[in-house]
Amino acid sequence: MVGKNIKVIPILTALLLSAFIGMFSETALNVALTQLMQDLSVTPATIQWLTTGYLLVLGILVPVSGLLLQRFTTRQLFVAALSFLISGTLIAALASVFEVLLIGRVVQAMGTALLIPLMFNTILVVIPPERRGAAMGLIGLIIMSAPAVGPTISGLIVQNLTWNWIFWISLPFLVFALLFGLVYMQNISETSRPKFDVLSILLSTIGFGGIVFGFSSAGEGAGEHGGGWESPRVIVAIVVGVIALVLFSWRQLKMEKPVINLRVFKYPMFTLGLLMVFIAMMIILSSMLLMPMYLQRGLLLTTFATGLIMLPGGIINGGMSLLTGRLFDKYGPKWLVIFGLIIAAVTLWFFSGITTASSIFMIIALHSFLMIGISMVMMPAQTNGLNQLPPEYYPDGTAIMNTLQQVAGAIGTALAVSLLTTRQAAYMQANPGDVTDTDYVAQAMTVGVSGAFKMAAGMAIIGLIVALFIKRVNVSRGKGEAQSDQLPH
Repeated sequence: MVGKNIKVIPILTALLLSAFIGMFSETALNVALTQLMQDLSVTPATIQWLTTGYLLVLGILVPVSGLLLQRFTTRQLFVAALSFLISGTLIAALASVFEVLLIGRVVQAMGTALLIPLMFNTILVVIPPERRGAAMGLIGLIIMSAPAVGPTISGLIVQNLTWNWIFWISLPFLVFALLFGLVYMQNISETSRPKFDVLSILLSTIGFGGIVFGFSSAGEGAGEHGGGWESPRVIVAIVVGVIALVLFSWRQLKMEKPVINLRVFKYPMFTLGLLMVFIAMMIILSSMLLMPMYLQRGLLLTTFATGLIMLPGGIINGGMSLLTGRLFDKYGPKWLVIFGLIIAAVTLWFFSGITTASSIFMIIALHSFLMIGISMVMMPAQTNGLNQLPPEYYPDGTAIMNTLQQVAGAIGTALAVSLLTTRQAAYMQANPGDVTDTDYVAQAMTVGVSGAFKMAAGMAIIGLIVALFIKRVNVSRGKGEAQSDQLPH
């Protein structure tokens, strides 16, 4: 570690503040997509590129973050991340046409792709294993608070100002975070000069980029003529992505100093934790897509009302992250994850029974319970898995964990949208009606959303089965390596 007098609180403050504003500007835009289609005169398939492009950049850059974490100092990466976030936010704030806004989003994503792995790696370096649960819980509070307040504030902005103000409001906070970091950010780890293996980076880019692009395109094109899973570009992107990832993995295992060290998968609790996080991300991101669609097109509520209804669950999730972090430090992950998945599965099953007459109170209650369940899964599973890795594998572990979260988001949302449109079309075919009738379209949308929630409930049940095999990692270190209860001491 570089420097003996590490000031943990200022370092984490700079990282968490930056992450909060970055996540806010990312999620706040989601509820403004309908308004953006009108203002920028683009189709739904085109506007989705604001999300797809963002995910695509993360899927390409996050895998190489492990290499960057080893090559560059903490301060260098922090300044680079904030510079990209500020530049992207400014471009988006000034945008008056779709192409400029998309460029702004891509530059923002470059900043996020550097910042999130840096934040997790810093936690692993500066916080001792026995206290990481509380620290990870703090990350959960920050990361989940932004999506909670984002839709509400965005709804207010869109109703009273223009969507550009979503970015104008974020800009001064990002500038402050950069200045704060320039004063207090310290270099907390040693750097080395790992080789940039061009072929590995190319295979990683094609692999993760192809899979994220393929699944995202399938979700966008679902229900459109020639779109969805039957689209040649979707099939080609996913097949090429899988082949590239197989070649990438084979190359990493053969290299003496790989870009991403896949030997992290020999640690069973890391692998199980990664699987839990993958399933939780599929559930949460598909649900965050389905909820606004149901509230706005099924219950015919406004954007601002949608944000208000989703606000309590997001706030509860943030608060629960702090609590589950402390409970994890005391009791370990197993029962937290198991009960969390039980709560999520039951809640999602109730969600699958929603109608156009469901009460707002019931929706708020179900959403809140879902957020409680997911918060009991995400941070405990993630922290327990990373705890088992030796310090030299931290950059690789955080890179893999964060990359697969982006892949999970793309897959989860694609499956949710596909099921939604399939069920919606089946309902309209079985019950022909006037597509200009608002109530008829709302009923069809609700039927589609309920089917997608059943899929999410199935994911939670699969996660519950896997969770039965989780064991607490013993954080006492012998030769610099955490041990699992199931491994020899």
